[in-house]
Amino acid sequence: MNLKELVTGVSGDKQFLLGNEAAVRGVIEAGVSIAATYPGTPSSEIGNILSVLAKDANIYFEFSTNEKVAMEVAATAAASGLRSFTFMKHVGLNAAADSFMTTAYSGVNGGMVILSADDPSLFSSQNEQDTRNYAKLANMPILEPSNCQEVKDMVKYAFDLSEQFKIPVIVRTTTRVSHMRGIVEFGEVADNSSNNDDHWKRGHFNKDPSKYVPVPAFAGDMHVRLWDKIHKINELTNKSEFNCEIKLTDNKKYGIISSSSAYNYAHDVCKFNNLDFNILKLGFSYPFPHDKVVEFLKDLDEVFIVEEVDPIIERDTLAVIGKEKLDVTVHGKLDDTFPLYHEFNSDIVADGLNKILNFQDNDEIKYSSSLEKLQEDIPSRAPVLCAGCPHRAMYYGINIAIEELGLTPKDVVFASDIGCYTLGINPPYNAADYLLSMGSSVGDGCGFSVSTDQKVASFIGDSTFFHSGVSPLINAVHNKHNFVLTVLDNRITAMTGGQPNPGIPIDGMGDEAPEVSIRKLALACGCDYVRVINPFNLEQVVKTYKEAFERNDTAVIISKAPCTLIKGLTKKPPVHLVEKNCNNCDKCVSELACPAISKINGKITIDQSQCDGCNVCIQVCKYGALEAGR
Repeated sequence: MNLKELVTGVSGDKQFLLGNEAAVRGVIEAGVSIAATYPGTPSSEIGNILSVLAKDANIYFEFSTNEKVAMEVAATAAASGLRSFTFMKHVGLNAAADSFMTTAYSGVNGGMVILSADDPSLFSSQNEQDTRNYAKLANMPILEPSNCQEVKDMVKYAFDLSEQFKIPVIVRTTTRVSHMRGIVEFGEVADNSSNNDDHWKRGHFNKDPSKYVPVPAFAGDMHVRLWDKIHKINELTNKSEFNCEIKLTDNKKYGIISSSSAYNYAHDVCKFNNLDFNILKLGFSYPFPHDKVVEFLKDLDEVFIVEEVDPIIERDTLAVIGKEKLDVTVHGKLDDTFPLYHEFNSDIVADGLNKILNFQDNDEIKYSSSLEKLQEDIPSRAPVLCAGCPHRAMYYGINIAIEELGLTPKDVVFASDIGCYTLGINPPYNAADYLLSMGSSVGDGCGFSVSTDQKVASFIGDSTFFHSGVSPLINAVHNKHNFVLTVLDNRITAMTGGQPNPGIPIDGMGDEAPEVSIRKLALACGCDYVRVINPFNLEQVVKTYKEAFERNDTAVIISKAPCTLIKGLTKKPPVHLVEKNCNNCDKCVSELACPAISKINGKITIDQSQCDGCNVCIQVCKYGALEAGR
């Protein structure tokens, strides 16, 4: 499918869409004017698509410096009467939480939707927190699609709900929902034509401090109004078509309550095994549909709660049973029927049901996956830094510098951050000892510098530095912390798919934009030692690190070289092996660990299709066995 069909498609069209593509169509159908994000898997494709389609769809779109800024861009647009959309991965909501919480109090005029993509089983994240906790914490409605059609429909509906009750609405996806594919039928597209010289529509902000300025004199009333909205919305959840019973049997002894991708596994197990279960699917799960759940439970003996990740529906169901004095046994995470962590699959759901039902061996619930054999046959492969990656040279160089300074690996603490460079945790670099969150490497450097006599080396990427590295750098300078900060400037937000960041002269819609200098930022923060180096010059890398480690302040080294995957990048010819000079010392394999170089049948081999011509290996080899391509 041509992506532009997400804009040009008409009601009744059907397309085979990725979940994240379906979200974009929902945004377009809803007539959104403003969208903002900071990229993060599993939501990243939404931004990549909007960056291409924004102008065609009359949408202003930006890759904000972080999720908090994206939240604020969307909130102010909605306060000005426009429909706005912000989206992020689940941990991005942590970064946005301060403004997110208050937006619930202040409310909106135009519809505002916040899509938070959870990552059960932590495929690309540092934790597997459950966004539904935030819905309860902030008192915001939350919708949970389980398939691509629901993603589109719920995103679109969320804007109507938001405008009706003047409150932001959360749409919670998961990795599986974001990245599944399915048939999506398009609906009507709302008009969002521009009313000015820009390609997007502008609204108007009507001043009302009692609504938008949460000083103590006003914030108390805001909280009262918020609860009034939630009570009214709760009447909708009990009647919502997104909270529906799937009747598979007339037997009412057993039932399942489920949501999101977990519902798909529960439904498959019941259908595959002809189980006498009905399922209550909760797609509009907060405010909790108390009456709907009571109606489902009243004739049951036992109910299974199938959900990822936290036992949120389970706790709410237990509260309903207690309040209504129902005689129903609940099985879920809290009684160890299902795991308290990680994503589910059909086998996990089947195993949980069988723990309680105690079927005979010949009747045991089974669900065989056709992927099992494939998984057995496919060899595992750990993620690695790409051939030609500038980060590899920095990790190699810092380890050489540490050795030449007479230090051991135990003498240096490596504070890492979120990005491709986190792969420095792997041997032979072993350059990641501590990690908390985006931008934490700088604050961690501050902490380690006063907590230990060890040397401290922090690594942060260019996009992550803009995201949340500047404030802790100011802290480091002001409080005289002593550590070495490396900013790995590879000219892109690489790990999430190559999005632009403020360090390059292109914005989220492909237009020219001012380039923010990391060097000037570091100098403006008060750093006395700021060096910009070429990571592919190992002599310069080692020399600079040795200088930086011998200082007693916050030293900043900026490694500046483009990501090897940037489209259109001119690449050098691949390196060649001079076999007669090679003594099989293995240094290029065991210490540099470039995936283009391997040892096969006792001989060093260079994969010419992978080699990027960075020539770092030539500098590593002391025997002249590697030479530059011509």
